[in-house]
Amino acid sequence: MDPIATAFLAVGGVGLVVLLLALVLGGADLGDADGDGPFSLPAIAAFVGGTGFGGAAVSALLPDLPGVVTVLGSLAGGLVVALPLAAGAVRLSAAFRDMPTEPTLTRAHLLGAQGVVVSRVPAGGLGEVRLTVAGQQLKYHARSDVPLPTGTPVYVVDTPTETSVQVVSTAPDPPLSLGGTTP
Repeated sequence: MDPIATAFLAVGGVGLVVLLLALVLGGADLGDADGDGPFSLPAIAAFVGGTGFGGAAVSALLPDLPGVVTVLGSLAGGLVVALPLAAGAVRLSAAFRDMPTEPTLTRAHLLGAQGVVVSRVPAGGLGEVRLTVAGQQLKYHARSDVPLPTGTPVYVVDTPTETSVQVVSTAPDPPLSLGGTTP
């Protein structure tokens, strides 16, 4: 194998090592507090790796030229590959950092949530309900002033603790009969 190509492949390997360091160390950066600038580890890894592997590819295409010309051509080709890769790494890092996320659910998010009883709730005792909160199905311990059988649709009216809720039934009441006769 050509020693110039081998040298550029080694530089590309260093880029891969820097990328692994960036993945292991997470938010480490070299001078940019946000960790997404041109001196972030992902940007450096993309630049060094692109220069190395791009340069190795160009040197393979220029085997019959004098050594200095091959080195300079390989370096130029590597930079042509490396600059867009580094710019892409900076933009991708910024996009991940600025990605909107939902806030952590709190007890206040549970108020008004609807769900269904999954384990019978005795009057004054604990049962279990499955609630739909922010598109997620979550299971909580539940209390009620009246007994609620499994399958009863419920509505959260209070959150006494982080893991329990006070619920009321949203099921329609059965029709009342007058005097023991049905109409």
